[in-house]
Amino acid sequence: MSDNLYELFARCFPKDRKTVFMETLTGDRFTYADLDSMSALYAGMLVELGVEPGDRVAAQVEKSPEAIILYLATLRAGAAFLPLNTAYTGAEMEYFLADSEPRVVICRPEDEAVIKPLAEAAGSVRTLTLDADGGGSFSERASGAHAIEGAVPRELKDLAAILYTSGTTGRSKGAMLTVENLWSNANTLCEAWGFTKDDVLLHALPIFHAHGLFVAIDCVLVSGSRMLFMPKFDAGEVMATLPRCSVMMGVPTFYTRLLAHPDFKAEAFKGRRLFISGSAPLLAETWNEFHERTGHRILERYGMTETVMSASNLLEGEDGRIPGSIGKPLPGIELRVVGEHGEELPTGETGMLEVRGPNVFKGYWRMPEKTNAEFRPDGFFITGDMARHDENGFLYLVGRSKDLIITGGYNVYPKEIEDELDAMDGIVESAVVGVPDPDFGERVVAAVKSADEPPSAEEIIAKLKERLAGYKVPKQVHFVDELPRNVMGKVQKNLLRERFGPQAGN
Repeated sequence: MSDNLYELFARCFPKDRKTVFMETLTGDRFTYADLDSMSALYAGMLVELGVEPGDRVAAQVEKSPEAIILYLATLRAGAAFLPLNTAYTGAEMEYFLADSEPRVVICRPEDEAVIKPLAEAAGSVRTLTLDADGGGSFSERASGAHAIEGAVPRELKDLAAILYTSGTTGRSKGAMLTVENLWSNANTLCEAWGFTKDDVLLHALPIFHAHGLFVAIDCVLVSGSRMLFMPKFDAGEVMATLPRCSVMMGVPTFYTRLLAHPDFKAEAFKGRRLFISGSAPLLAETWNEFHERTGHRILERYGMTETVMSASNLLEGEDGRIPGSIGKPLPGIELRVVGEHGEELPTGETGMLEVRGPNVFKGYWRMPEKTNAEFRPDGFFITGDMARHDENGFLYLVGRSKDLIITGGYNVYPKEIEDELDAMDGIVESAVVGVPDPDFGERVVAAVKSADEPPSAEEIIAKLKERLAGYKVPKQVHFVDELPRNVMGKVQKNLLRERFGPQAGN
């Protein structure tokens, strides 16, 4: 029996294929029967275009039901799906296409003039278009294709998707995710988060990222449940739609915007089963305010492109969800905190977080040396995240290793300072970075988003000196209107380093 990922998903579909899989805000409905028939047509077209097992199908398209069906059709055709951020420029796309050499590229109609020559230069046999309403040359060609029978046979270790990392340092790397990575993780998450066929997921995430594509949608497929599909996050639309849903997955920004919305009503959150947050750290203040105003305790979890999900707070128990913690390792997944020489560290000590399990990716596309450098001999993947664990086994992220500040020979973890800043009256949120300094090597600098009556920079520094060792206290505090974030809500500290570094005259 084949282990094609689509076939594995299909075995979980409801017996009644007329069950709704996805509903849009405009009322369009796609049943599991539609999912099966449309993906068969799409997959048939891909095969007709010469797509073979292991080939890449690249998609830089707007969020739409048809884009989800394209993902499943790519799996069904035995190819690897390559979703690309719609914000990528032509120059960035040139790199991704040249590196991945996709057999077929699907883009937005308005981008075809730019993308088509780049795709042809990368060896692609066809560039097709797909718009936000499901129209375009891709849909037109698929309508006349011969539907595929079943799915192209694949094995668990075969490639199912490639996702490029953000590339904030060095060129972007293509993380190769296998059938086993995605299938095992979807099943683990469904069990850990209690998904059943009766759940309705509110889907407001982008679908070029592991969170919105694999975590959210694959959980729906494996549980045979359904989702309400929003083109993008809108706080007002979310509150209006929530009463029809049982589960919401979001990034921290979703929750802060909901809490800040002028029409916020706690009634919209009553009766919901679960709120999940990830892709960026959730402030304890946001967690506490959401709990106070809605009665819900947000479940925070931890993952990354290379590992999908690795840890989660607990579904059950009053002490199973701790503000600021990413929880415990998911079943079947090992996480450890190690020191400079790979030795496991005791409770409370900060070190590198490493992970091993069926969720961990195959390696970086066409980068064997980089792949080898990121894995320990015993199979643990080096995440690049600094963490510690408490006496109950709950994990806490301290920051990225590349964000570690070494000032005057001392190690400074930005998260420790950010926690102190965020707890101050008049401060909404903060980010701490290190910038080059001729005396200390690096100096600590803080960027702060303030409330209506913020403390002064001098007051902030004075308060920090009461709480932290002197070398940890920022030399400068800069007030900003907003912290720069990427589409998944992660603070872009590289931009802060550029803005407040010596080249900016600071």
